[in-house]
Order: sequence, then structure tokens, then C-alpha cells
Amino acid sequence: MILRNLKYWLLLVPFMLLESCATNPVTGKKEFMLLSKQQEVAMGEQADPGIVNQFGLYDDQQLQNFIDRKGEAMAKISHRPNLDYEFKIVDSPVVNAFALPGGYVYFSRGIMAHFNNEAEFAGVLGHEIGHITARHSAQQYSKSMAAQLGLAVGSVASETFREFSDLAQTGVGLLFLKYGRDDERQSDKLGVQYSTEIGYDAHEMADFFNTLDRKREEAEQEIPGFLSTHPHPQDRYQTVKQLATQWQQKLNVEDPEVNRNSYLRMIDGLVYGEDPKQGYVENKVFYHPVMKFQYPIPEGWNLQNTPQQVQMASENGDALMILTLSGESSLDAAAKAVLSNYNLEPVKSDRINVNGFPAIAMVADQQQQNQTLRTLTYVIEGDGRIYTFIAVTTINNFNTYQPIFQRTMGDFERLTDPAKINVEPKRIDIKTVARSGTLESALRYYGTDEDDLHELSVLNGMSLTDRVEKGMLIKTIDG
Repeated sequence: MILRNLKYWLLLVPFMLLESCATNPVTGKKEFMLLSKQQEVAMGEQADPGIVNQFGLYDDQQLQNFIDRKGEAMAKISHRPNLDYEFKIVDSPVVNAFALPGGYVYFSRGIMAHFNNEAEFAGVLGHEIGHITARHSAQQYSKSMAAQLGLAVGSVASETFREFSDLAQTGVGLLFLKYGRDDERQSDKLGVQYSTEIGYDAHEMADFFNTLDRKREEAEQEIPGFLSTHPHPQDRYQTVKQLATQWQQKLNVEDPEVNRNSYLRMIDGLVYGEDPKQGYVENKVFYHPVMKFQYPIPEGWNLQNTPQQVQMASENGDALMILTLSGESSLDAAAKAVLSNYNLEPVKSDRINVNGFPAIAMVADQQQQNQTLRTLTYVIEGDGRIYTFIAVTTINNFNTYQPIFQRTMGDFERLTDPAKINVEPKRIDIKTVARSGTLESALRYYGTDEDDLHELSVLNGMSLTDRVEKGMLIKTIDG
């Protein structure tokens, strides 16, 4: 994968496996494989609804039609044209593209924002289809099963609280087994081949690695693990450039497509960065303008927000709070579901009022092998919804964290401030260069703040000192 969504890992219900060998569709070689092709397809089918549920799909029919059209064209010339491919844009700001076995390919709106022409997109599309055609996920799954490796779900929580933060409990089946560097290099080669075969200039795929390289410092903290599992972008740049030239010569391609302007016009208005309608933090308060609630974030705590739940973890990882929507129809049923879902033994329970909302507050314990975890749960009913706010730490730390838990949950309240409700997201705003000069001068002409110049240079795939000509299209940010 070009970039993995690095906060989330795989959870998958195991299949009945029989040891076998299979022929790789790309190499033609026999290889160790525990998954049949039918099981491989079933794996993707099982995981897809969870991915869509977790991230949501980005609603842009023009972009969706574009990736469908290019994806179908590439699938036909791939090594596995008979799969039923599906191509989707997930509503995530992270620069990310990934594939699941069986033909499922996903692009985040974050990576769509960072492409600067159709050819860059086509190269990454080919790379992801390459993971599918070469059966990389199936290979890694087979190796991990053979080695009896565990499967993990990522979160802001520590291993101690993994069960509570486990997104699989809401149905997520995201397959993210770690690809080796050989797999990534093979997918790069296939990306060059496939994108060239449908008429694009794969040299642009190499140029996109420069964008990824410039995202490195941001990614190391925001998206840990990317650089440790992928070949260095500069190494990939040189290799892909050479492969692109070779494939153009092999196929006698004299005028490959790049299509910069058509792509930029297509992403004009694309949501950029976090979308506040999914919830946002401002001055240590979490606001949800659609569901219209707010609550404070404890000082120094880390927050991870998804469409399914909001996780908050203490700085040293010894306490966790999670807010989710309950699927139950009453407070009593929701409270019982919490005890059942997490195997909790109740300690005490009280009916309370949280800023006008009826609620149940419960203290309950979970016995683990080496320790006891203690939880405080507020089940809150408001505006036709039931919210489950669960906090967990060890029983030894509970008295220390209980005031923080109670302050956060107890300050859950209805959001009424129109300024917080009507906040708008940032969007890609395509501008025409008014006069020739540098990218920096063009960005300043359109009022770009000093602090945003570097980010916009990366977004445009250029350096601030690069020359731009009058009439050229560039990306700016509106909002």
C-alpha cells in the first residue's frame, strides 16, 4: 500500500485453512498459500462493510465516476481481470491508499487532494491493484497464520485496554497485514506497467513519491510505521523513473497522458483536512455540530475520532475514555449491554442527571489474568440518542482518575452555539496564476498566510521557488 491508515490494523474472523501451494498470477511461480481464491474474495467481502462503516464514504459523484472508470480500465489489463473490483473514496484526511484481497481498492480524500494530475493517481491505482493481483495480502495472511502471529487492532489506548478500544466490537474487519519491501517493490513495478498500459505517464508516479517524501516528518508522528514498511521514497523515485522509461519504450508509447488541468478542476471544492461535521476539538473541547453535543478533553490527553467512536487516552496510556452511540432503545438496556459486552462485574449503579439528560452511572470491574480493571460508565439519553461514555483504568489508579472521568462525562452537554454548529470545513480552491513568477509569489497573491506556505507547496507537489506561468492552475485552501 502507498500509505496505510496507520491508526487502524486488521481484525479478521479466521477461515478454515488447509495447507497448500498456489500459482501466483503475476510471477507464475508456486508459493505457500493457505487461502483459496474463494476465501481471499470472501475476506475482502467481509472487511469492506466495516471499512465503509468506520470511515464513511466521501460523497463526490464526479470523483467516484472517475476512479470507477479508470479502475475498470486497469482491472481489464491486469493479471486478474476476472475479479469483481470495487473502487471507493473513504472520508479520511490521511494521505492513504490501500487494497483488500478480492478486488477492493480504497483512496482517502486526503490522498486525492495531494495528487496533482491523473497520471499520479493512475500510478497509485496500479500499485494497489498490484497488491491484489500478486496476492500479497493472502501471502502475508498465510505467513502469519503459519507463524501463529496474533492480529491486532490499533488505537490510542495501551494494550491493557485493548478490549475496550477494539473497533471490531462495532463490526470492523480491516485487513492490514504488513507487506514486506519486496511486495512493495513488486507493486511499484505493476503500478508502472498497468498505468502505462492504459495510457498514462508513469514518470508522474515517481514524482508523487517526492510528495510522500516531503510528508515524511509529518507522517512519522501522525502516521507511525509508514517509512518502516515501505522502501525509501527517493529509492522508489529512481527505480520507478527507470521502469517508466522502459515500459514506454516496450509499448511504444510516444505521448502518454498526464492530464493535470482536468484533474485539478475535478478536485476543486474537495474537503481538505479534518471535516468538522464529524466532530472537532477547539480549545480543549470536543464539539459535534451534527449531533449537537460537546464535552471537555482532559489536559494532556490524546484523542482519536472516527465516525464510530471517540477515544481519549491519558498521556502515559494508563487510562482510557470512549464515547459511542448505543444500539439499544433504553437506558437500562444500554447499561446491561455495556456489562455484557465487556464482561464486567457491577460494583454500583445510580440514576443521575447530566445537564438535563437522564443517565445511569455505573462502576464495574473486569478481571484480567494479572490485574483488575475498573470502569466508570455514563449511559446518557438525549435528543433521541443513547450515548455510552465508558472510562477504564486499573483498580489501583481508579481513585486518581475518577475525578477526571467524572468531570469529562459530567460536562457532556447540548451544543447550542451557532458559531460552533455552523463551522465549515477547509476545501481545495483551484486558482489560475495571475502572473508568471514563483509558486510562493502566486500563493501570496491569493492571500496565503505565511504559516501555510510550506503545506501548500507540498499540496501542489512543488517547491516554493519553482516557477509558475501565467494561466497555470494551482491549489489553494479556502476556509
